[in-house]
Amino acid sequence: MDTDKFDELKNGVQEIIDFIANKNAKEASNKLVDVSEELDELLDHSADDEDLIEISKFQVLLNQLQQKITLIKTQLN
Repeated sequence: MDTDKFDELKNGVQEIIDFIANKNAKEASNKLVDVSEELDELLDHSADDEDLIEISKFQVLLNQLQQKITLIKTQLN
């Protein structure tokens, strides 16, 4: 398992959470796209079961963050 790559994803997720906390939906959305692309790239090159489990956890988390960003966008409008 490439822990450095997962550390980058964790940092990206933290940035998204920080943007959400600051009600900055646009930047949170932009960062979510970046992190999603990184995750997709990692998924394309992973065959290890342990990596795939970790990737699936990130996918669930990103889906939850997307829902939160959508909620913030509706609250700001």
